Amino acid sequence: MVNQRKLLKLREQLFEQNGGVLLENKLKCAGRSPMKIFQVEELEEATDSYAEYNILGRGGNGTVYKGTLQDKRIVAIKKSQRLDQEQRDQFINEMVILAQINHPNVVQLLGCCLEIDVPLLAYEFISNDTLYRHIHHRTSGKGRLSWDTRLRIAHESASALAYLHIDAKMSIIHRDVKSTNILLDENCTAKIADFGASRLVPLGHDQVTTLVQGTIGYLDPEYFHKGQLTGKSDVYSFGVVLAELLTGKRPIDAERGLEDMNLATYFLNANTESRLFHILDQDIVKEATEEQLKAACDLVCRCLNQVGGNRPSMKDVAVELETLRKSSKHHPWISQENYTETSSLMIESEERDLYTVPLVANSDSFGGNSSSTMGMKEIMLQAQSPR
Repeated sequence: MVNQRKLLKLREQLFEQNGGVLLENKLKCAGRSPMKIFQVEELEEATDSYAEYNILGRGGNGTVYKGTLQDKRIVAIKKSQRLDQEQRDQFINEMVILAQINHPNVVQLLGCCLEIDVPLLAYEFISNDTLYRHIHHRTSGKGRLSWDTRLRIAHESASALAYLHIDAKMSIIHRDVKSTNILLDENCTAKIADFGASRLVPLGHDQVTTLVQGTIGYLDPEYFHKGQLTGKSDVYSFGVVLAELLTGKRPIDAERGLEDMNLATYFLNANTESRLFHILDQDIVKEATEEQLKAACDLVCRCLNQVGGNRPSMKDVAVELETLRKSSKHHPWISQENYTETSSLMIESEERDLYTVPLVANSDSFGGNSSSTMGMKEIMLQAQSPR
């Protein structure tokens, strides 16, 4: 009996320490209960005591397990490693942010367990892996993404980010937009995931000052140098994802050589040298029209502008992608017989500098480094590919 009381007392202390009181207050303010606070035993049962065969993935911050709740819902349970105070704050941040989000293209947080030393989050289970794996790991059984599917994924992802920036109850900057954080369900519907690095923007403000955090290859150079996080930082990162969708190339790849290791730099250099057609994924070149590819490449270049103020908003990006999607429905796919002729026309068009986009490439705030999106010293200090 004494031991049971001690256990209950410990669980109460851990619940408070892990942000349970803060979360309860947030849910009360929301006037509804969109998520459940689980007991330890419920999630242990759901995962068969965190059995090895239920592991969906491992990362630097912990392990994700597949679980089945008593009501037969399949969930993904995020179990973090031992947390220091900074990591605990990040965990609470993710939990509070997700509890306030309601969008079809954002992974839904179903509940959490806070009465243990290492808190747990339970998400809706997304069955079809990450966008990164669909683009870059075709040999692992992932089917080829058509031009129409890529446009739809891009539009859904952009719409979700625009919602976070302007339509959610408080403006939310994701801060780690990348293709590994875009999940796909069985219908290839996009779902934005992983809000551990996200930040709420106070009312009346359009930026926050933070320690720089993100993933190399996707990180906004202006944010990297100034530490000023804005919605335009997400726009830059999303531009890299769009470049992945258009080229099929990885965000960081040493095989491209030192100058073009970073996909953003590689894409902008190709634009400047009028050779963008040559780096596009040939699968989509066979399907899309010249006008659609030109518009998509132009959008990428504007998203990757080194000066945040010259980038479009996420709302503008979503609108442009929606327009592109509509245009794709009014054009029959380019047939294989016409492919050679179309390729020839596009190469000639590039020689006429079809993809001219004003790129702001010199700024004193970038320390005089005007020739690349990120300095190579900064690149080499980071991981070579996203987790």
